[in-house]
Amino acid sequence: MKKIIVMGVGNYILSDEGVGIHVIRELEKMQWPENVEIYDCGTTGILSFHKFVEADILIAIDAIALKEEPGTIRVYNKDDIMLSKVPMKISPHQIGFQETLFQAELHSHAPEVVTLIGVVPESYAAGTELSECIAEVLPEIVKITVEYINKYVEEYKNS
Repeated sequence: MKKIIVMGVGNYILSDEGVGIHVIRELEKMQWPENVEIYDCGTTGILSFHKFVEADILIAIDAIALKEEPGTIRVYNKDDIMLSKVPMKISPHQIGFQETLFQAELHSHAPEVVTLIGVVPESYAAGTELSECIAEVLPEIVKITVEYINKYVEEYKNS
């Protein structure tokens, strides 16, 4: 079976920057098949390289730096976010998701399927609570993430 890693990315102590971690905490309360791993990546960036290499399918949830309304949810696939194709940072981390994915590609060990579920933050204030705006869309982010997990589990169950 294909290894599916669901990765929450972000800084939990900077409000909405930690949205990926909040989603992971919700997903950890649920039961998943053996081939699904729920992983709190935090701000480890390149130090999570081993997870990029282990995954056949990678789903990441992160705050994204777009000039759109806070709470806007965008879903990207691997081609959308590769640095070789999109020379911009969509994550506010210094060495983040895109750079680590690019390194995995350079080493020929990148996941074959990558989905990034991004959320435009409202606040980077110190604190572990999400802003009201992001807290309101959190259930929708979790729902979208679960839908992608289930889709990939079903689509690749005989692989």
